[in-house]
Amino acid sequence: MDYSAYARIVAEDLVRLKRRIQNSGIPDKVIDQNLIIGTWNIRAFGEVFKSWGENQASPKRNYRAMVYIAEIVRRFDVLAIQEVKRDTSGLRMLMDELLGPNWGLVISDVSAGSKGNTERLTFVYDKRRVQPSGLAGEIVLPPTADGNPAQQFDRTPYIVGFQTAREKFSLLTAHIRYGKNPADRIGEITALAQNIASEVRQRATAGTEEGNLIVLGDFNIDERGENPLFKAFVSTGLVVPEQLLNLKSTYDTKPKYYDQIAWFMDRLNLSFSEKAGVVDFAGAVYKELSLIDMSYRLSDHFPLWAEFIVDRSTENMARVLGIDPGMPDPFKTIPD
Repeated sequence: MDYSAYARIVAEDLVRLKRRIQNSGIPDKVIDQNLIIGTWNIRAFGEVFKSWGENQASPKRNYRAMVYIAEIVRRFDVLAIQEVKRDTSGLRMLMDELLGPNWGLVISDVSAGSKGNTERLTFVYDKRRVQPSGLAGEIVLPPTADGNPAQQFDRTPYIVGFQTAREKFSLLTAHIRYGKNPADRIGEITALAQNIASEVRQRATAGTEEGNLIVLGDFNIDERGENPLFKAFVSTGLVVPEQLLNLKSTYDTKPKYYDQIAWFMDRLNLSFSEKAGVVDFAGAVYKELSLIDMSYRLSDHFPLWAEFIVDRSTENMARVLGIDPGMPDPFKTIPD
């Protein structure tokens, strides 16, 4: 990335942002070794003011903000983005001007009805490391037992299949309705958890994308643990890795855990590296602004990430030798 044309204030922000990214523990992307998957609600990601300066009529997101967004996005192999708006010009600017030809995009249609807030669900991916497998679809609820149409999601969840090396997997992203109080959200969370378990998980064939399912997005869950919203989310077997359980995903003073990455532990063939985290950028950029004003430039949510290992050479070699690959040093009995 060529930073030579950036103003000093942008360069200083980028130094601080790079420190935050490094401090988050997110690993470097290593060819044929690992896979970095993430989720990020980028607040009202629509049109971008095409200038480095502020638009006084609407002082929100501009080119300066997009540089910071791109700096975060390029650390992922696949990133699910929520709250992309009908106008995708900002997203296209990110792809064409900042990320470049090595990056790809899969984007859903606009949510129907006023409750969906004219949002799209999106995946951005590094084409050098990941490719779409061909699977793409929306999660639609079946009719009720008496044949009546079921109440659908305000923003239809979106599932897309990917492949890297010899691994196939699918990512299902959602943005659950917010509502005036938490009780308004539990219906959609419960319906999605049940549908994933009964339709996607149970009908998946071993080795296919659906059989290697990761669920991620903004579920508007205030708390984890005994919170009724979180309990509904994990009620059918989804598990959030313990590395994410105590990490807030918004800049609010009171911790909020709206965003999640989860999977069925007994079905996921991808090897989780036991590394996951959040990129907390609050206070690192736009130091001249309040946090609320900053959130309209970057976001009011932080991106979550999880690392998976795609190098199965040790596992395969151990299997040939009849050794448990889970041992701390599986090959110590092999003589020199």
